[in-house]
Amino acid sequence: MSVNIKHLATFLLGAAAGAAIMKYKSMTPEEQEEMMRKLKKQAGDFKDEAEQTAEKIKDYMSELKDKGMETLKEYIGETEKNSHDIFSQEKKTTP
Repeated sequence: MSVNIKHLATFLLGAAAGAAIMKYKSMTPEEQEEMMRKLKKQAGDFKDEAEQTAEKIKDYMSELKDKGMETLKEYIGETEKNSHDIFSQEKKTTP
């Protein structure tokens, strides 16, 4: 049986989780509370950052859609004009 990257990563994550649990259990209640406060603050900061990023993505996608529609309308208009010119010339040259 071969060991691949997924097995190794799973083992390492499990070992890290076990080490974290052992470290947490060896802390005093005050240290545990302080660690939990820090984790909650980091989680809140991460949530705020994720919300800001989601809003930026939403704005970017909206802008991209608008620019895409403008470009499409521009090319459709040119295509329509070119088609009209071609067919108008064809009618003039056809006896």
